[in-house]
Amino acid sequence: MTTMTTNAAATAKSTGASGLTFAGVLRSEWIKLRSLRSTMWCYIIIVLLTVGLGLLIAAAVPAIKGVASHDSQQSTWVTAATLGIGFGQLVSAVLGALVITGEYGTGMIRSTFAAVPKRLPAIIAKVLVFGVSTFVVGLVSLIAAALVTAPLLPAKGVHPDFGDGAVWLALIGGAGYLALIGVLSLGIGLILRNSAGSIAASLGLVLVVPIILQVLARVTQAEWPGNIAAFLPSDAGSKLYAYPAAAQTVTSRSGAGGAAGTAIQNITLDSWQGLLVLLGWFAVAFVVGAILVKRRDA
Repeated sequence: MTTMTTNAAATAKSTGASGLTFAGVLRSEWIKLRSLRSTMWCYIIIVLLTVGLGLLIAAAVPAIKGVASHDSQQSTWVTAATLGIGFGQLVSAVLGALVITGEYGTGMIRSTFAAVPKRLPAIIAKVLVFGVSTFVVGLVSLIAAALVTAPLLPAKGVHPDFGDGAVWLALIGGAGYLALIGVLSLGIGLILRNSAGSIAASLGLVLVVPIILQVLARVTQAEWPGNIAAFLPSDAGSKLYAYPAAAQTVTSRSGAGGAAGTAIQNITLDSWQGLLVLLGWFAVAFVVGAILVKRRDA
């Protein structure tokens, strides 16, 4: 009896190991992601915020006096289409944290790691599924915002050029930013394993820390707060969805120069440097989280 039980267990283990594929893990994570009600509502909110705020800014922007340059008109259009990213990033960060911490909270993570004993494939699959889903939702919402705002802008002296590749590159960059902020928050969730703590840490990094640095810049009249802010996820990531002509004329975000009456030259990044900085933030969070996942009990 013991021999038969042992052989059956060995056979089941062998079959399970041979039947476990990364495609199957991806499929499992996709089922879990779309089964969560919070996923649907968060994605709906991102779409509504992006399109709604785009319509609002397109309707409220003052008419341009005289004849504006092509770059200026395109920059106004991109600004209207991407205004909702500032709010959508907060939703993406919250959802990213919940995707992983929700499993720790319910204990489902034990079943996940039991099905995928090596653990890392499950985490990688979760990051890929969530990241790609968020990118697609972000891109659809940004394209929709660009399309619905375009008819409102000619009355303001802005004539959108649909053939301008820089506009579509900015929209793709905006969708990528939303996805990277979400997976960064997921990495933070891997480290903290607590929903409230992970959401607070993610929103603090994206929303609170930049404000603190702005206040410090005004108080100290120094360059270093603005230089540090340039490497924060929100500031570096904003370069991904800025129209190139507008990005070249970026002034200090610290506000210190305006208070003093002179411009303080801070470090500024281009779109590719901003992308690398954002990827670096995610890589650090993911690597630390992966190490802890391997060492800690579920």
